Amino acid sequence: MHRNRARWDVEAKDYAARGERAWERAEPAWGVWRVAESQLQVLPADLVGKQAIELGCGTAYVSAWLARRGARVVGVDTSIAQLATARRLQRQHALEFTLIHGDAEAVPCRDAAFDLAISEYGACLWADPGRWLPEAARLLRPGGELIFLVNSSLHTLCIPAEDDVPTTDRLLRPAFGMFRIEWPGDPGVEFHLRKSHG
Repeated sequence: MHRNRARWDVEAKDYAARGERAWERAEPAWGVWRVAESQLQVLPADLVGKQAIELGCGTAYVSAWLARRGARVVGVDTSIAQLATARRLQRQHALEFTLIHGDAEAVPCRDAAFDLAISEYGACLWADPGRWLPEAARLLRPGGELIFLVNSSLHTLCIPAEDDVPTTDRLLRPAFGMFRIEWPGDPGVEFHLRKSHG
């Protein structure tokens, strides 16, 4: 987590404009293809009064979407720089919800406090699933929902190691060992739910 915290504090400025555009959207749009919520129906139909937590909130655009739908939201992120952008966007859009500088693997909130835990390319990609998933379970009330979005394993297997090179139609790495990926020239560590057993 320390490597990823440092990575995101440095790279936060590169994601500010993307976060601003996401805050502007009236309807949530998910993933790299920005598929509309009306098509996917990822979120619960009724969020009014629900307690929600976004794990790895970054610029907190998902938290903003939840708050606009009536949820009481807490956003957690490890990057001070990302949270600074999120706070600026809160002021700009006159939208208030709690933001916490913290680690999704050890969230400073009480047990069973939330109806919904969500992560879009946040904790689900940048935190160890052996730690953040049990933490999400601890935070959720009985019957609570966990929603998370990451790249597909197949997509990850076909991405060249070089920056700015498009995804190929060939497998470029084995599926075994892709639980933890360290890309050349990237100080961060990506995690995937796939764990090698041998």
